[in-house]
Amino acid sequence: MTIAAAEVSKQRIADATHELLLEADTVPDPRHQECLDEVILLNAPVARSIASRYRSKGVDADDLEQVAYLGLVKAANGYRLDASTAFLSYAVPTIRGELKRYFRDCAWTIRPPRRVQEMQGSIAAAEPELTQRLGHVPTDQETAEALGTHPSEVAEATSVRGCFSTLSLDAPGATDGGTSLMETVADAEDGYDLVENVHTLTPAVANLGDRDKRILQLRFCNGFTQEEIGNELGVSQMQVSRLLRGILETLRTELAVQPPPTTG
Repeated sequence: MTIAAAEVSKQRIADATHELLLEADTVPDPRHQECLDEVILLNAPVARSIASRYRSKGVDADDLEQVAYLGLVKAANGYRLDASTAFLSYAVPTIRGELKRYFRDCAWTIRPPRRVQEMQGSIAAAEPELTQRLGHVPTDQETAEALGTHPSEVAEATSVRGCFSTLSLDAPGATDGGTSLMETVADAEDGYDLVENVHTLTPAVANLGDRDKRILQLRFCNGFTQEEIGNELGVSQMQVSRLLRGILETLRTELAVQPPPTTG
């Protein structure tokens, strides 16, 4: 379709829309609602076109179109006949407002502060015009100047653009070989806790006698039962139990008065 033909088509849709709105203003339901429904169907391509501009933000295209249609329905029901204001001049901001409200309230997987959300909306609205005028994607400084804010505010808002959606851990990883993101996530490392515990316990254990150290080694390092420790040391299980309680109580007392370990 040529540009001229497209303009003619747009004008016909605008004229038909205006006629339907005029009729809707003078007739009761059900014809009143039928006229508004026809207005919505005539202008549905506009809603889809506006929704398509938000597809790069990680939200499902069908969801975006549904939100845009809702904005169009609100526009059709809220429009008041005024010779100075065409229907699309009212409908387009209404649709955009509904989409922005959806992103602000519903589309965040990780929700940043409201001021950051609102700043991101302002940036998204300003970027297309800035890009066209400057001939390149605007820097944080250029965007901040256009919005009358500080570049750090722009940088903070643009840093959360990925919060609208997250990747599944089953999604393919960045490397070849068929690995998933889950397989690239590091396992929890218990070794750090072990090192810290050993570092904390060493001074307290150093003050124990050789037999008490041997009992701790057999119980907690070698995994001996109390009966096995008794056989090893030539004492009864009950004596081992009593000795262990005493050793642990001593360690607790020592640890309670020790200063916390320093970290470098």
